[in-house]
Amino acid sequence: MLTLVRPAPSEDPPDSAREAPAARRDPEAGCAPPARDAHLPSFETLDRVGAAITARFTQGISPYAQFAAWFDWTAHLAGAPGRMTELWLEAVTAQARLARFAAQHPGDGAAPPFAPAEGDRRFADPAWAKMPYLMWQQAFLAQEAWWQSATREVRGMKHKNAARVGFMARQMLDLASPANLPWLNPVVVERTIQESGANLVRGAGNALQDALRALAMEPAPVDGLRVGETLAVTPGEVIYRNELMELIQYRPTTPDVHAEPILIVPAWIMKYYVLDLRPENSLVRHLVGQGFTVFMISWRNPTAADRDLAFDSYRTRGVMAALDAVNAVLPERKVHACGYCLGGTLLAIAAATMAREQDDRLASMTLLAAQTDFSEAGELMLFVDESQIAFLEDMMWDQGVLDTRQMAGAFKMLRSNELVWSRMMREYLLGERDAATDLTTWNADQTRMPYRMHSQYLRALFLENRLTAGRYAVEGKVIALKDIRAPMFAVGTESDHIAPWTSVYKLHLFTDGELTFVLTKGGHNAGIVSEPGHRGRHHHVATRAPGDRYVDSAAWRAAAARVEGSWWPSWADWLARHGTAERVAPPAMGAPNYPPLCPAPGSYVLQR
Repeated sequence: MLTLVRPAPSEDPPDSAREAPAARRDPEAGCAPPARDAHLPSFETLDRVGAAITARFTQGISPYAQFAAWFDWTAHLAGAPGRMTELWLEAVTAQARLARFAAQHPGDGAAPPFAPAEGDRRFADPAWAKMPYLMWQQAFLAQEAWWQSATREVRGMKHKNAARVGFMARQMLDLASPANLPWLNPVVVERTIQESGANLVRGAGNALQDALRALAMEPAPVDGLRVGETLAVTPGEVIYRNELMELIQYRPTTPDVHAEPILIVPAWIMKYYVLDLRPENSLVRHLVGQGFTVFMISWRNPTAADRDLAFDSYRTRGVMAALDAVNAVLPERKVHACGYCLGGTLLAIAAATMAREQDDRLASMTLLAAQTDFSEAGELMLFVDESQIAFLEDMMWDQGVLDTRQMAGAFKMLRSNELVWSRMMREYLLGERDAATDLTTWNADQTRMPYRMHSQYLRALFLENRLTAGRYAVEGKVIALKDIRAPMFAVGTESDHIAPWTSVYKLHLFTDGELTFVLTKGGHNAGIVSEPGHRGRHHHVATRAPGDRYVDSAAWRAAAARVEGSWWPSWADWLARHGTAERVAPPAMGAPNYPPLCPAPGSYVLQR
């Protein structure tokens, strides 16, 4: 419920955000706008309430940012007669190719003039090769190709607006795709004839169940996959808990272990157990089986009461508190630190701060699909600008958190064909419920994000890219990734739409030490969950020694060695080589000041 009188929390930026961008500083005091009369009432609360109400209907997407993108594109295109002529000719050519194809006999083997993009499986069924469905498919693909050309950047317009317009055009085209219209989709038509409409009856029942569940705000049921029973079952103990996280220590399974333990920092946007799914594909179980002592942070799912949690608290009360606990269990041992996704970004900030303070407790640092530079951060950047962040802030100001459904909506939009339309066709028109998998179960088990933390994160990193620009301050002093001396291991995934591998690769530009980079097959999550024996897996790997010259990502990929199979064994071998090579007796579970509190997976991971 909206609250008109709730004061906004203190929005003074944390130490990591105190250094304002130079562009925002007024060099002449005389140019400063006059201060508002303190005796006059402020109506800012009314503005924020209006934005928060609008955000409830748009799921946090700013209509102002969308309008600005369309206006930028339309205005520049209107002033570009050459581009408009080019688009007109492309339209005429496409129509002529379609007409020529339609005039040919369907059975003469002529190749269709338009082909789906690589990875687009909407028209993969053989039924799409029959008339008239083939012509409907070709007409749609022609239109899609034309809009892709039309939304290319026009000279003078902002690059981000061009990308945003192209993205929105694809979303609108999907509404008219014959694959998403039941009367134009041959798979749906044939199934309906075969089953005399029974598939539509089942689909209507599925749609009703989902609608009622959404209205009741209940999670989707999962058959046979439960955290602590079939997922996240690697044995261990929670040895530390604070208001932000639990720390899990996993039980050893080998008679002796490597001297240096591993501390894993997962992203707080999702539950940690993507790295401990079923026993067959658990990265944690694999590491324990290789003789490593593994510790895992499990973040608490924040509520509206946590609205004022700062981003730096995740470093101090998360990473550093966990590192202190690991050092208590294994005193005087260096630690292999590993961060996944946003957890990797946080770990990089913590490691750079430790390096500045001459804290050398890290034996190595591993980043899994984690970015340190956000200048090319993939399609997520389409949702990040001043207007969009201000809109999100107003929504979170009212709610106290960014809700899980709002986060899920943004990620689904990035892959709407796979995550929205294809699913709706299968479940609501073919009447087939998708079977739950470990990854889909985990993906649906999302977490909220506190207002202050998420605002600071978006502004300092996504919007202003301070970490690699030399303007990210921790506790009042700027940090630098170049200060990190521990050897590094970084993993990018080939089809990552959240952290593109070329963006992850940019770590090479901002560090000088030893860096081993791995590019593995798969996406942001599936590429990381890549257990030995996984079919079709391969990876490229190469190491940059200190002092080596920079090699761009394309040249790196061409020269890097290709290895068949999972990257997990390569990482385990790398960790072993970067330790002391000493094997010691397994440590006790916990320490005098860190006694076991409860069995893994703990309590925070079960919070809804």
